[in-house]
Amino acid sequence: QVQLMESGGGLVQPGGSLRLSCVASGNNFSIKVMGWYRKAPGKQRELVATISRGGTKRYADSGKGRFTISRDNAMDNSKNTSYLQMNNLNPEDTAVYYCHAYVLYDQADIWGQGTHVTVSS
Repeated sequence: QVQLMESGGGLVQPGGSLRLSCVASGNNFSIKVMGWYRKAPGKQRELVATISRGGTKRYADSGKGRFTISRDNAMDNSKNTSYLQMNNLNPEDTAVYYCHAYVLYDQADIWGQGTHVTVSS
Protein backbone atom coordinates (compact mmCIF):
# COMPACT_ATOMS: atom_id res chain seq x y z
CA GLN A 1 0.00 0.00 0.00
CA VAL A 2 1.41 3.38 -1.06
CA GLN A 3 1.16 6.29 1.34
CA LEU A 4 1.92 9.91 0.53
CA MET A 5 3.14 12.63 2.87
CA GLU A 6 3.35 16.25 1.76
CA SER A 7 5.34 19.07 3.32
CA GLY A 8 6.51 22.58 2.47
CA GLY A 9 3.34 24.63 2.42
CA GLY A 10 2.94 27.91 4.24
CA LEU A 11 2.39 31.63 3.94
CA VAL A 12 4.36 33.56 1.34
CA GLN A 13 4.19 37.06 -0.07
CA PRO A 14 3.30 37.69 -3.71
CA GLY A 15 6.35 37.12 -5.88
CA GLY A 16 7.81 34.67 -3.41
CA SER A 17 8.69 31.00 -3.75
CA LEU A 18 7.86 27.73 -2.04
CA ARG A 19 9.02 24.17 -2.55
CA LEU A 20 6.59 21.38 -1.84
CA SER A 21 7.75 17.83 -1.20
CA CYS A 22 5.86 14.55 -1.32
CA VAL A 23 7.36 11.34 -0.02
CA ALA A 24 5.76 8.12 -1.21
CA SER A 25 6.34 5.07 0.95
CA GLY A 26 5.16 1.53 0.67
CA ASN A 27 4.81 -0.37 -2.59
CA ASN A 28 6.76 2.19 -4.59
CA PHE A 29 7.96 0.11 -7.50
CA SER A 30 4.55 0.30 -9.14
CA ILE A 31 4.08 4.08 -9.01
CA LYS A 32 3.73 5.16 -12.63
CA VAL A 33 2.92 8.84 -12.29
CA MET A 34 3.29 11.34 -9.48
CA GLY A 35 1.72 14.74 -9.53
CA TRP A 36 0.36 17.77 -7.77
CA TYR A 37 -3.18 19.07 -7.77
CA ARG A 38 -4.72 21.97 -5.92
CA LYS A 39 -8.09 23.06 -4.62
CA ALA A 40 -8.78 26.72 -4.02
CA PRO A 41 -11.73 27.88 -1.90
CA GLY A 42 -14.92 27.67 -3.89
CA LYS A 43 -13.27 25.95 -6.83
CA GLN A 44 -12.86 22.39 -8.02
CA ARG A 45 -9.62 20.50 -7.64
CA GLU A 46 -7.36 21.10 -10.63
CA LEU A 47 -4.17 19.71 -12.07
CA VAL A 48 -0.95 21.56 -11.35
CA ALA A 49 1.73 19.26 -12.75
CA THR A 50 2.56 15.58 -13.24
CA ILE A 51 5.72 13.62 -13.84
CA SER A 52 6.04 10.04 -15.03
CA ARG A 53 8.51 7.50 -13.73
CA GLY A 54 10.52 8.11 -16.88
CA GLY A 55 10.60 11.85 -16.29
CA THR A 56 7.95 13.10 -18.72
CA LYS A 57 6.43 16.28 -17.29
CA ARG A 58 3.08 17.96 -17.84
CA TYR A 59 1.98 21.34 -16.54
CA ALA A 60 -1.28 23.21 -16.32
CA ASP A 61 -1.19 26.54 -18.14
CA SER A 62 -1.48 28.39 -14.83
CA GLY A 63 1.94 27.19 -13.71
CA LYS A 64 3.95 27.10 -16.93
CA GLY A 65 7.13 29.09 -16.59
CA ARG A 66 6.69 29.44 -12.82
CA PHE A 67 6.38 25.90 -11.47
CA THR A 68 8.80 23.02 -11.85
CA ILE A 69 8.03 19.43 -10.94
CA SER A 70 10.75 16.89 -10.30
CA ARG A 71 11.02 13.39 -8.99
CA ASP A 72 13.61 11.37 -7.12
CA ASN A 73 13.28 7.60 -7.36
CA ALA A 74 15.27 5.67 -4.81
CA MET A 75 17.47 2.98 -6.37
CA ASP A 76 15.97 0.33 -4.14
CA ASN A 77 12.41 1.61 -4.66
CA SER A 78 12.16 2.18 -0.92
CA LYS A 79 10.60 5.54 -1.58
CA ASN A 80 9.81 8.02 -4.31
CA THR A 81 9.86 11.74 -3.71
CA SER A 82 8.14 14.38 -5.82
CA TYR A 83 8.95 18.07 -5.59
CA LEU A 84 7.06 21.12 -6.80
CA GLN A 85 9.15 24.28 -6.97
CA MET A 86 6.82 27.27 -7.20
CA ASN A 87 8.23 30.68 -8.09
CA ASN A 88 6.67 34.09 -8.59
CA LEU A 89 3.61 33.09 -6.61
CA ASN A 90 0.48 35.21 -6.73
CA PRO A 91 -2.69 35.26 -4.64
CA GLU A 92 -4.47 33.09 -7.24
CA ASP A 93 -2.11 30.27 -6.28
CA THR A 94 -3.62 30.13 -2.80
CA ALA A 95 -5.01 26.63 -2.34
CA VAL A 96 -4.59 23.30 -0.67
CA TYR A 97 -2.03 21.36 -2.69
CA TYR A 98 -2.40 17.61 -2.90
CA CYS A 99 0.19 15.07 -3.88
CA HIS A 100 -1.07 12.30 -6.15
CA ALA A 101 0.31 8.98 -7.29
CA TYR A 102 -1.06 6.48 -9.78
CA VAL A 103 -0.13 2.96 -8.75
CA LEU A 104 -0.09 0.75 -11.81
CA TYR A 105 -0.13 -2.59 -9.98
CA ASP A 106 -3.32 -1.72 -8.10
CA GLN A 107 -4.69 0.61 -10.79
CA ALA A 108 -5.33 2.99 -7.94
CA ASP A 109 -5.16 6.72 -7.38
CA ILE A 110 -3.53 7.61 -4.08
CA TRP A 111 -3.82 11.06 -2.51
CA GLY A 112 -1.96 12.83 0.25
CA GLN A 113 -3.60 14.79 3.03
CA GLY A 114 -2.82 18.13 1.42
CA THR A 115 -0.67 21.09 2.38
CA HIS A 116 -1.91 24.67 2.57
CA VAL A 117 -0.31 27.38 0.46
CA THR A 118 -1.35 30.96 1.13
CA VAL A 119 -0.04 33.83 -0.97
CA SER A 120 -0.79 37.14 0.68
CA SER A 121 0.85 40.39 1.59
